[in-house]
Amino acid sequence: MKITAIRAYALNITASLDITAETKTASHQLCVVEIDTDEGITGHGLSSIGPAVPIKAAVLSVAAPELMGADPLRHEQIWDMLYWQLVPRGQSGVGMHAIAAIDIALWDIKGKYFGQPIYRLLGGAREKCPVYATFGFGFYRTEELAEAARNWQKRGFHRLKMTVGNQALKRRDEPRLLSDVIAEDAERVKTVRDAAGHDAELFIDANCSLDLFHARALCQMIEPYHIEFFEEPITQNDVRQMADLRSQTSIRLACGQNEAQAYRFRDMLISGAVDIIQPNVAITGGFTQCQKIAALAASFNISVDNGGAWPFVNQHLQAGVSNGGLVEFHYSSVEVCKQIYTGLTEPKDGWLKMTDRPGLGFDLNYDALGQFEIKQP
Repeated sequence: MKITAIRAYALNITASLDITAETKTASHQLCVVEIDTDEGITGHGLSSIGPAVPIKAAVLSVAAPELMGADPLRHEQIWDMLYWQLVPRGQSGVGMHAIAAIDIALWDIKGKYFGQPIYRLLGGAREKCPVYATFGFGFYRTEELAEAARNWQKRGFHRLKMTVGNQALKRRDEPRLLSDVIAEDAERVKTVRDAAGHDAELFIDANCSLDLFHARALCQMIEPYHIEFFEEPITQNDVRQMADLRSQTSIRLACGQNEAQAYRFRDMLISGAVDIIQPNVAITGGFTQCQKIAALAASFNISVDNGGAWPFVNQHLQAGVSNGGLVEFHYSSVEVCKQIYTGLTEPKDGWLKMTDRPGLGFDLNYDALGQFEIKQP
């Protein structure tokens, strides 16, 4: 089997979020990649949390000429070749996003070729995954967070994640004291805990927007509210500072969704900086690299969770490997996926059941791709 064509689409999609009385909107850019073969099998993949147009350019201008005629089942060979073409000095960013989208499409082809869903090819550790809903975004007012939490519970979700930090370091020039930010965060966390009740599992995510001092102070304020994990508490996922924070709080720390290179996870684990790692297949080099990172984590007796959204691809990693864990049902990204894909699975009672369909198990809506494609001059 040989690769015969590669296509890429840079998309910008707006989602309507109606979980509260006042409907909100959120936008995501993503790059969707399709790969054709001479046996009539086509695979698709995606990458996001990066600028879609440069990712598309990296796929089509740098990667595609090297991929033509290659055997799509030799994902290790292709991954290594793409690494040296796109990120030869260990860079992160656009090049790794491009590799992730291509690698997912190759695994989709592999699953279709062998007639198996990807999670089984990765090991088939379980047939369903626990799910948490990411709902508590910074654009919600405090009172809206309580309403949203209760409404998500009515939908069967009792694992709930909210954001904190609110881009605090980025917004220091407003001016805006970080002490004021975390004081507001503590009140918002209390509001959600009171609304959701003590039986709900509550997670928080700072999106790398705090320094060590304020992340530690926030942990001290919210420890009484029984937080399951604190995701990306510190800017740049600073490994040394994450290790310091972990030694000073009872809250479990998680990160990794935006990391692209395996050595970063190695350094986190060796330094004792995390309780949970979160490689995201749509960012962290696809299934080929994320499977290796999961194995590395297993050697440290550390579990792997999905952070960074895009649950319908990440569910395969979490179900495939023995130390897989939670899938993130990220509200806005899910609503985006519903607009460009068909055949998506729906969680029930806090669990996402894997499909028996081969490959990724869902299909592209081609009419939607044209509707949302970013127009370039």
